[in-house]
Amino acid sequence: MVRRSVAGIAREGEKFFIARRLPGGDLGEKWEFPGGKAEAGESDEDALIREYDEEFQVPISIGSLLGTVSFDHRGVPHILNAYRIYFRSRAFTLKEHTEWRWADLEEMEKLDFADSDRKLFCYLRISPP
Repeated sequence: MVRRSVAGIAREGEKFFIARRLPGGDLGEKWEFPGGKAEAGESDEDALIREYDEEFQVPISIGSLLGTVSFDHRGVPHILNAYRIYFRSRAFTLKEHTEWRWADLEEMEKLDFADSDRKLFCYLRISPP
């Protein structure tokens, strides 16, 4: 069975919203485009809205699908659907991350990014600002 995850990508000009995960686990302290696993029966859009509420306590609007990548985690196949998102508030409360920032692709390529999210960089190069 393939597990489905979602990532929300907010963009301002040439910069993208990224966040650094809390320490611990396989992805501890790695940078990512926030999101998470979609629950059974949950649409990608609903999963992103829930994840951003849980992780940052901010409302978002969902835009278009930017791209899809596949990866394995602990031998389990996953797909990751990345969507353009728009913040409806900037009053972030960090629940699952130690920090956030806006970064361009050149900067992100130098950061310790989650491998699955790094696969999304190709889509960011071709998406309009």
